[in-house]
Amino acid sequence: MSLKIPFFGREAGVSRIAAFLGNPGFRYAGTRHNAGFMVCDALAEKLGIKVDRLKFKALTASADIGGQRTLLMKPQTFMNLSGDAVREAMKFYKIPPERLLAVSDDVSLPRGKLRLRRGGSAGGHNGLRDIIEKCGGEGFPRLKIGVGAPENAEMDLADYVLGAFSGSEREEMERAAALAAEAVIRAISDGTDAAMRLYN
Repeated sequence: MSLKIPFFGREAGVSRIAAFLGNPGFRYAGTRHNAGFMVCDALAEKLGIKVDRLKFKALTASADIGGQRTLLMKPQTFMNLSGDAVREAMKFYKIPPERLLAVSDDVSLPRGKLRLRRGGSAGGHNGLRDIIEKCGGEGFPRLKIGVGAPENAEMDLADYVLGAFSGSEREEMERAAALAAEAVIRAISDGTDAAMRLYN
């Protein structure tokens, strides 16, 4: 596993895409549905880059991760239309689904728990569902970071995922995001299976 100096631009020959799902804007910063953005921020800090170039309806940067030029994306389309941004980038760089890694929140996992999979259904997640529908099906790896389920079973799920973490919850999620950033690096550098053995 190695990290190298990041390079920006098409001539870098991007061979992988990592899409971190969330909602843009100050209103949604720090909410459970933006756990994917938190992982991207943690990864960017680890790589020493800024994911701030507006391209493909997303904030982007590219970096060499384990010898693979990887485009990092924070779609700015809102969660339910994540596939619009990801599809543009995949088409531009001719990236097949198996070389896409999507990172999202998951209410079915305990807060801070990671789950990496080679593919599968959307599991009720609208961002993943949109990518599946628009980007070639279910055959792309995804890393889910648990945000826990609402304590009140009657609480509207949309209200819950768009709610902010409490102070103690946020500290826990920041630690989980840092671990998830390591999982992204491992998955890209050494493959999904190797990362699954370490982080699931």
